[in-house]
Amino acid sequence: MNSPEQSTLGRAVEYAGHYDAGRLFPIPRSGTRAGLAFEGPLPFDGVDVWNAYELSWLDPRGRPQVALAELRVPARSPNLIESKSLKLYLNGFMQTPMADARQVGERIAADLSAAAGAPVTVALRTPAQLAGQPLGVLDGICIDDAEVEIDRYRDPDPSLLASGPEQVDETLLSHVLKSNCPVTGQPDWASVQIRYAGPRLERAALLRYLVAFREHADFHEACVERIWTDLWRHLRPSRLAVYARYTRRGGLDINPYRSSEPAEQPDNPRLPRQ
Repeated sequence: MNSPEQSTLGRAVEYAGHYDAGRLFPIPRSGTRAGLAFEGPLPFDGVDVWNAYELSWLDPRGRPQVALAELRVPARSPNLIESKSLKLYLNGFMQTPMADARQVGERIAADLSAAAGAPVTVALRTPAQLAGQPLGVLDGICIDDAEVEIDRYRDPDPSLLASGPEQVDETLLSHVLKSNCPVTGQPDWASVQIRYAGPRLERAALLRYLVAFREHADFHEACVERIWTDLWRHLRPSRLAVYARYTRRGGLDINPYRSSEPAEQPDNPRLPRQ
């Protein structure tokens, strides 16, 4: 079984400029989900939305071409893809001749689908196509100014959550989510949006819970799945979606989305911190 310790994370590697699908390093999601203690099928659906800002190849005349790539990896895929291996893989196109952008996108989609174990969609956009693109926002009521004393910064515990009897349908937002890479210890920063219909969450308690991820070590995807699962079990809501937009590292940002609604696809707004 592939594990993070076996991957290229935290190791000095050569950035070879030739295509090699073997650089991709899949990691089974089952390892990070074991602690969630699900019985039966997954209670959530969703997708991991990746934005890759460092993609270039050579056209048939040897001229460099560049594009930004949006990758969507299904949450139900057996594997996630380790981020540094994806960066190395994408940089491998740098000196590789390709017929056109369509061929590049199709090759990336095929390789990532094989690594993830499920169909991955790829959309390439040129800088000209993205010129003038406005910055996006996540809607919702921001809870970051909630009146609360906080002294817990690791080991997020669902017992920190609290809710009242009032039934609501609302969207909450926080910009203070932070966790650490489980291999390198590097910080991962994110804004997180929570949409739900159910008993009203106490916002101060939710903020305490989210801040408890501050020194927690896990992958982006696993953190979002833990938040979704803890909220689902605490609230027993009729509907729940959690969307985290992480800041860019190594030319990539990873944005996991988990929802109780099957086949729901989130937008991909570029936030000011991204």
